[in-house]
Amino acid sequence: MLKQFRKASRLSVVPVMLIPVALGALGAFVWDGVFNVWLFLITLVGAAAAHLFSNMINDLWDYKSGTDTAAKETVDAVSTNSGFLTNQVWSVRKFAAVTWGLFALAAVCGIVLAIYSGIWAFVFGALGGLIAYFYVAPPLKFGYRGKGYSEIAILLSFGVLPVMGAYYVQTSHLDLRALLLSLPIGLLTTLILFNHHFLHWQADRQAGKRTLVVVWGEKRALAFSRYLLFLAAVMLIVSVLAGALPVYGLLALPAMIPLYQVYGKLKPQNSSHAYLPLMGASVKSAQLSGLIMIVCLVIQGLI
Repeated sequence: MLKQFRKASRLSVVPVMLIPVALGALGAFVWDGVFNVWLFLITLVGAAAAHLFSNMINDLWDYKSGTDTAAKETVDAVSTNSGFLTNQVWSVRKFAAVTWGLFALAAVCGIVLAIYSGIWAFVFGALGGLIAYFYVAPPLKFGYRGKGYSEIAILLSFGVLPVMGAYYVQTSHLDLRALLLSLPIGLLTTLILFNHHFLHWQADRQAGKRTLVVVWGEKRALAFSRYLLFLAAVMLIVSVLAGALPVYGLLALPAMIPLYQVYGKLKPQNSSHAYLPLMGASVKSAQLSGLIMIVCLVIQGLI
Protein backbone atom coordinates (compact mmCIF):
# COMPACT_ATOMS: atom_id res chain seq x y z
CA MET A 1 0.00 0.00 0.00
CA LEU A 2 2.83 2.41 0.88
CA LYS A 3 4.55 1.71 -2.44
CA GLN A 4 1.31 2.39 -4.29
CA PHE A 5 0.75 5.60 -2.32
CA ARG A 6 4.24 6.82 -3.24
CA LYS A 7 3.46 6.31 -6.92
CA ALA A 8 -0.10 7.64 -6.81
CA SER A 9 0.92 10.83 -5.00
CA ARG A 10 4.24 11.18 -6.87
CA LEU A 11 6.05 11.46 -3.56
CA SER A 12 9.44 11.67 -5.28
CA VAL A 13 8.81 15.27 -6.37
CA VAL A 14 7.90 16.57 -2.91
CA PRO A 15 11.33 18.28 -2.45
CA VAL A 16 10.11 21.10 -4.72
CA MET A 17 7.79 22.06 -1.85
CA LEU A 18 10.03 21.21 1.11
CA ILE A 19 12.96 23.31 -0.16
CA PRO A 20 10.97 26.60 -0.10
CA VAL A 21 9.68 25.77 3.40
CA ALA A 22 13.23 25.17 4.62
CA LEU A 23 14.38 28.45 3.06
CA GLY A 24 11.65 30.43 4.81
CA ALA A 25 12.38 28.88 8.20
CA LEU A 26 16.12 29.40 7.77
CA GLY A 27 15.46 33.02 6.88
CA ALA A 28 13.95 33.41 10.34
CA PHE A 29 17.03 31.70 11.83
CA VAL A 30 19.48 33.98 10.02
CA TRP A 31 17.65 37.32 10.17
CA ASP A 32 15.83 37.04 13.49
CA GLY A 33 17.77 34.37 15.41
CA VAL A 34 14.56 32.32 15.78
CA PHE A 35 14.07 28.63 14.93
CA ASN A 36 11.46 26.39 16.53
CA VAL A 37 12.12 22.81 15.44
CA TRP A 38 8.60 21.56 16.25
CA LEU A 39 6.90 24.34 14.30
CA PHE A 40 9.28 23.66 11.44
CA LEU A 41 8.42 19.95 11.39
CA ILE A 42 4.68 20.64 11.46
CA THR A 43 5.15 23.12 8.61
CA LEU A 44 7.06 20.49 6.61
CA VAL A 45 4.35 17.87 7.16
CA GLY A 46 1.57 20.30 6.26
CA ALA A 47 3.36 21.56 3.16
CA ALA A 48 4.18 18.03 2.01
CA ALA A 49 0.56 16.93 2.47
CA ALA A 50 -0.65 20.00 0.57
CA HIS A 51 1.74 19.29 -2.29
CA LEU A 52 0.73 15.63 -2.56
CA PHE A 53 -2.92 16.72 -2.44
CA SER A 54 -2.14 19.07 -5.32
CA ASN A 55 -0.59 16.25 -7.36
CA MET A 56 -3.53 13.92 -6.79
CA ILE A 57 -6.33 16.46 -7.23
CA ASN A 58 -4.73 17.43 -10.55
CA ASP A 59 -4.70 13.78 -11.63
CA LEU A 60 -8.32 13.42 -10.51
CA TRP A 61 -9.61 16.39 -12.48
CA ASP A 62 -7.40 15.73 -15.52
CA TYR A 63 -8.80 12.20 -15.59
CA LYS A 64 -12.39 13.47 -15.34
CA SER A 65 -11.77 16.05 -18.09
CA GLY A 66 -10.19 13.48 -20.40
CA THR A 67 -6.76 15.11 -20.50
CA ASP A 68 -4.92 12.11 -19.05
CA THR A 69 -6.76 9.70 -21.34
CA ALA A 70 -5.82 11.83 -24.34
CA ALA A 71 -2.18 11.81 -23.24
CA LYS A 72 -2.25 8.03 -22.99
CA GLU A 73 -3.76 7.66 -26.45
CA THR A 74 -1.59 10.27 -28.21
CA VAL A 75 1.39 8.53 -29.81
CA ASP A 76 4.01 11.26 -29.30
CA ALA A 77 2.83 12.44 -25.87
CA VAL A 78 4.75 11.63 -22.68
CA SER A 79 2.22 11.05 -19.90
CA THR A 80 3.18 12.72 -16.59
CA ASN A 81 0.28 11.54 -14.41
CA SER A 82 0.57 8.65 -11.97
CA GLY A 83 -1.46 6.33 -14.19
CA PHE A 84 -3.48 5.04 -11.25
CA LEU A 85 -6.75 6.22 -12.77
CA THR A 86 -6.09 5.79 -16.49
CA ASN A 87 -4.80 2.25 -15.86
CA GLN A 88 -7.50 1.55 -13.25
CA VAL A 89 -4.98 0.62 -10.56
CA TRP A 90 -7.21 2.43 -8.04
CA SER A 91 -10.88 3.21 -8.32
CA VAL A 92 -11.88 6.86 -8.57
CA ARG A 93 -13.48 6.56 -5.13
CA LYS A 94 -10.31 5.23 -3.48
CA PHE A 95 -8.14 7.79 -5.25
CA ALA A 96 -10.45 10.62 -4.12
CA ALA A 97 -10.49 9.33 -0.53
CA VAL A 98 -6.68 9.39 -0.29
CA THR A 99 -6.60 12.78 -2.00
CA TRP A 100 -8.97 14.39 0.48
CA GLY A 101 -7.24 12.62 3.38
CA LEU A 102 -4.07 14.51 2.45
CA PHE A 103 -6.07 17.73 2.35
CA ALA A 104 -7.39 17.05 5.85
CA LEU A 105 -3.84 16.46 7.15
CA ALA A 106 -2.65 19.73 5.61
CA ALA A 107 -5.65 21.58 7.11
CA VAL A 108 -4.97 20.19 10.60
CA CYS A 109 -1.33 21.31 10.37
CA GLY A 110 -2.48 24.75 9.25
CA ILE A 111 -4.85 25.08 12.21
CA VAL A 112 -2.14 24.04 14.69
CA LEU A 113 0.31 26.54 13.22
CA ALA A 114 -2.31 29.29 13.29
CA ILE A 115 -2.91 28.64 17.00
CA TYR A 116 0.78 28.95 17.84
CA SER A 117 1.96 31.57 15.33
CA GLY A 118 -1.06 33.59 14.22
CA ILE A 119 -3.91 33.52 11.73
CA TRP A 120 -1.68 34.36 8.76
CA ALA A 121 -0.12 30.90 9.03
CA PHE A 122 -3.52 29.44 8.18
CA VAL A 123 -4.18 32.08 5.51
CA PHE A 124 -0.97 31.24 3.66
CA GLY A 125 -1.81 27.54 3.76
CA ALA A 126 -5.43 28.10 2.73
CA LEU A 127 -4.40 30.21 -0.26
CA GLY A 128 -2.00 27.49 -1.34
CA GLY A 129 -4.74 24.88 -1.00
CA LEU A 130 -7.22 26.92 -3.05
CA ILE A 131 -4.66 27.47 -5.80
CA ALA A 132 -3.82 23.76 -5.84
CA TYR A 133 -7.49 22.80 -6.12
CA PHE A 134 -8.54 25.32 -8.73
CA TYR A 135 -5.46 24.76 -10.89
CA VAL A 136 -7.51 22.24 -12.87
CA ALA A 137 -10.84 22.17 -11.03
CA PRO A 138 -13.87 24.15 -12.24
CA PRO A 139 -14.87 26.89 -12.36
CA LEU A 140 -11.44 28.59 -12.43
CA LYS A 141 -9.19 25.94 -14.07
CA PHE A 142 -5.96 27.99 -14.05
CA GLY A 143 -4.16 25.30 -16.03
CA TYR A 144 -6.68 25.37 -18.87
CA ARG A 145 -6.85 29.09 -19.61
CA GLY A 146 -3.52 29.70 -21.35
CA LYS A 147 -3.10 33.29 -20.19
CA GLY A 148 -0.29 32.79 -17.70
CA TYR A 149 -2.62 32.25 -14.74
CA SER A 150 -1.23 28.77 -14.11
CA GLU A 151 2.36 30.05 -14.07
CA ILE A 152 1.44 32.77 -11.57
CA ALA A 153 -0.39 30.16 -9.49
CA ILE A 154 2.71 27.92 -9.39
CA LEU A 155 5.01 30.83 -8.50
CA LEU A 156 2.73 31.66 -5.58
CA SER A 157 2.05 28.13 -4.31
CA PHE A 158 5.60 26.77 -4.73
CA GLY A 159 7.55 29.94 -4.00
CA VAL A 160 6.01 32.96 -2.35
CA LEU A 161 3.49 31.23 -0.06
CA PRO A 162 5.69 28.43 1.38
CA VAL A 163 8.73 30.67 1.92
CA MET A 164 6.81 33.56 3.47
CA GLY A 165 4.49 31.18 5.32
CA ALA A 166 7.38 29.22 6.87
CA TYR A 167 9.06 32.48 7.86
CA TYR A 168 5.85 33.77 9.43
CA VAL A 169 5.33 30.54 11.37
CA GLN A 170 8.70 31.05 13.06
CA THR A 171 8.46 34.81 13.70
CA SER A 172 4.74 35.78 13.59
CA HIS A 173 5.60 38.68 11.30
CA LEU A 174 6.53 39.26 7.65
CA ASP A 175 9.72 40.53 6.05
CA LEU A 176 10.46 41.79 2.53
CA ARG A 177 13.57 39.59 2.47
CA ALA A 178 11.35 36.51 2.69
CA LEU A 179 9.52 37.64 -0.44
CA LEU A 180 12.80 38.21 -2.29
CA LEU A 181 14.13 34.83 -1.12
CA SER A 182 11.00 33.13 -2.48
CA LEU A 183 11.42 34.39 -6.03
CA PRO A 184 14.52 32.50 -7.28
CA ILE A 185 13.29 29.12 -6.04
CA GLY A 186 9.71 29.96 -7.00
CA LEU A 187 10.70 30.81 -10.57
CA LEU A 188 12.80 27.66 -10.89
CA THR A 189 9.87 25.56 -9.69
CA THR A 190 7.55 27.40 -12.08
CA LEU A 191 10.00 26.48 -14.81
CA ILE A 192 9.66 22.79 -13.91
CA LEU A 193 5.88 22.94 -14.22
CA PHE A 194 6.08 25.03 -17.39
CA ASN A 195 8.57 22.71 -19.10
CA HIS A 196 6.56 19.60 -18.29
CA HIS A 197 3.81 20.89 -20.60
CA PHE A 198 6.12 20.30 -23.57
CA LEU A 199 5.91 16.55 -22.90
CA HIS A 200 2.22 16.31 -23.79
CA TRP A 201 1.12 19.60 -25.30
CA GLN A 202 -0.50 17.93 -28.32
CA ALA A 203 -2.69 15.82 -26.01
CA ASP A 204 -3.49 18.93 -23.95
CA ARG A 205 -4.63 20.70 -27.13
CA GLN A 206 -6.79 17.73 -28.07
CA ALA A 207 -8.43 17.73 -24.62
CA GLY A 208 -8.98 21.50 -24.64
CA LYS A 209 -6.32 22.25 -22.03
CA ARG A 210 -4.91 25.60 -23.16
CA THR A 211 -1.45 25.78 -21.61
CA LEU A 212 0.89 28.51 -22.85
CA VAL A 213 2.70 25.88 -24.93
CA VAL A 214 -0.59 25.10 -26.68
CA VAL A 215 -1.48 28.77 -27.16
CA TRP A 216 1.97 30.02 -28.19
CA GLY A 217 3.44 27.00 -29.92
CA GLU A 218 6.82 25.41 -29.21
CA LYS A 219 9.12 28.17 -30.51
CA ARG A 220 7.61 31.02 -28.51
CA ALA A 221 7.10 28.83 -25.42
CA LEU A 222 10.77 27.78 -25.50
CA ALA A 223 11.80 31.43 -25.64
CA PHE A 224 9.64 32.12 -22.58
CA SER A 225 11.14 29.10 -20.82
CA ARG A 226 14.63 30.55 -21.32
CA TYR A 227 13.37 33.89 -20.02
CA LEU A 228 12.11 32.26 -16.81
CA LEU A 229 15.56 30.77 -16.21
CA PHE A 230 17.19 34.16 -16.80
CA LEU A 231 14.72 35.82 -14.44
CA ALA A 232 15.44 33.22 -11.74
CA ALA A 233 19.17 33.99 -12.01
CA VAL A 234 18.51 37.74 -11.82
CA MET A 235 16.31 37.37 -8.73
CA LEU A 236 19.00 35.28 -7.04
CA ILE A 237 21.43 38.13 -7.54
CA VAL A 238 18.83 40.63 -6.26
CA SER A 239 18.31 38.46 -3.16
CA VAL A 240 22.04 38.61 -2.44
CA LEU A 241 22.19 42.38 -2.98
CA ALA A 242 19.20 42.89 -0.68
CA GLY A 243 20.75 40.80 2.09
CA ALA A 244 18.23 37.95 1.87
CA LEU A 245 21.14 35.64 1.02
CA PRO A 246 24.84 35.93 1.89
CA VAL A 247 27.17 36.77 -0.98
CA TYR A 248 28.21 33.14 -1.32
CA GLY A 249 24.58 32.40 -2.15
CA LEU A 250 25.71 33.23 -5.69
CA LEU A 251 27.15 29.71 -5.73
CA ALA A 252 23.63 28.61 -6.65
CA LEU A 253 24.03 30.22 -10.08
CA PRO A 254 26.32 27.52 -11.58
CA ALA A 255 23.64 24.93 -10.75
CA MET A 256 21.50 26.56 -13.45
CA ILE A 257 24.13 26.16 -16.21
CA PRO A 258 23.29 22.53 -17.15
CA LEU A 259 19.69 23.55 -17.74
CA TYR A 260 20.82 26.47 -19.91
CA GLN A 261 22.94 24.08 -21.98
CA VAL A 262 19.96 21.83 -22.73
CA TYR A 263 18.18 24.67 -24.53
CA GLY A 264 20.98 24.78 -27.10
CA LYS A 265 20.25 21.18 -28.10
CA LEU A 266 16.57 21.82 -28.87
CA LYS A 267 15.13 22.86 -32.22
CA PRO A 268 12.16 25.24 -32.73
CA GLN A 269 9.98 22.09 -33.09
CA ASN A 270 10.74 18.81 -31.34
CA SER A 271 9.19 15.47 -30.54
CA SER A 272 7.74 15.23 -27.03
CA HIS A 273 10.46 12.78 -25.98
CA ALA A 274 13.13 15.31 -26.97
CA TYR A 275 11.95 17.43 -24.03
CA LEU A 276 12.72 14.77 -21.42
CA PRO A 277 16.31 16.08 -20.91
CA LEU A 278 14.89 19.59 -20.45
CA MET A 279 12.47 18.32 -17.83
CA GLY A 280 15.20 16.39 -16.02
CA ALA A 281 17.59 19.34 -16.06
CA SER A 282 14.83 21.63 -14.78
CA VAL A 283 14.25 19.43 -11.73
CA LYS A 284 17.95 19.00 -11.01
CA SER A 285 18.73 22.72 -11.35
CA ALA A 286 15.84 23.75 -9.08
CA GLN A 287 16.70 21.21 -6.41
CA LEU A 288 20.47 21.80 -6.50
CA SER A 289 20.08 25.59 -6.48
CA GLY A 290 17.63 25.33 -3.59
CA LEU A 291 19.92 23.04 -1.60
CA ILE A 292 22.87 25.37 -2.13
CA MET A 293 20.76 28.29 -0.89
CA ILE A 294 19.79 26.23 2.17
CA VAL A 295 23.42 25.38 2.97
CA CYS A 296 24.43 29.02 2.56
CA LEU A 297 21.74 30.15 5.01
CA VAL A 298 22.74 27.45 7.52
CA ILE A 299 26.38 28.57 7.35
CA GLN A 300 25.36 32.22 7.66
CA GLY A 301 23.21 31.46 10.68
CA LEU A 302 26.01 29.59 12.46
CA ILE A 303 28.83 32.08 11.94
